[in-house]
Amino acid sequence: MPQRLEIAPDCLWWPGYLDRPAQEALLADVRAVLEAAPLFAPAMPRSGKPLSVKMSNCGPLGWVADVSGYRYQAFHPDTRQPWPAIPARLLALWDALTGFPAPPEACLINWYGPEARMGLHQDRDEQDLTAPVLSLSLGDTALFRIGGENRSESTHSVRLASGDAVLLSGRSRLAFHGVDRILPGSSTLLGAAGRINLTLRRVTPSATV
Repeated sequence: MPQRLEIAPDCLWWPGYLDRPAQEALLADVRAVLEAAPLFAPAMPRSGKPLSVKMSNCGPLGWVADVSGYRYQAFHPDTRQPWPAIPARLLALWDALTGFPAPPEACLINWYGPEARMGLHQDRDEQDLTAPVLSLSLGDTALFRIGGENRSESTHSVRLASGDAVLLSGRSRLAFHGVDRILPGSSTLLGAAGRINLTLRRVTPSATV
């Protein structure tokens, strides 16, 4: 079992949790999802400025961002079709790493090109903020930054490589976090420069909790 590290209060990091065959199998699942739900370009609310990250989703709900705001909805904004189901492999990883009694309802698929980044933000569009957020990395290494619940708190960075898993839970559930940059060419998994980040989330409160 890969070593588990706590990189912020209740923020757990498993470097190399997925070995190369497991990464390749998960990548095949993701590519199958993207055939049904192609990547789209989310945009900033009000301004409509596109984010540098492209994305898609799978699961009963998917996160979208456009001039109307940030939200979860049950269909792809371009195709208007329901999101594909979350692959069984991802559901098993949620069960193994989160210990949460209810399944995830959304898996965000973020595609970082070589120049993409993600500013410091909180994941707080969910109705249930007690459920953890599980993140899995595929492809090039990302410089991941995490702080506290206030934007003014100090931050520190770790390099998330292909196969790494990160869990935001408890005291880190609303921690500000982001991706400063991608290190192109640090992985051969995708066959091209770039990174895929998979983020599993519970959106609505569960009666089992």
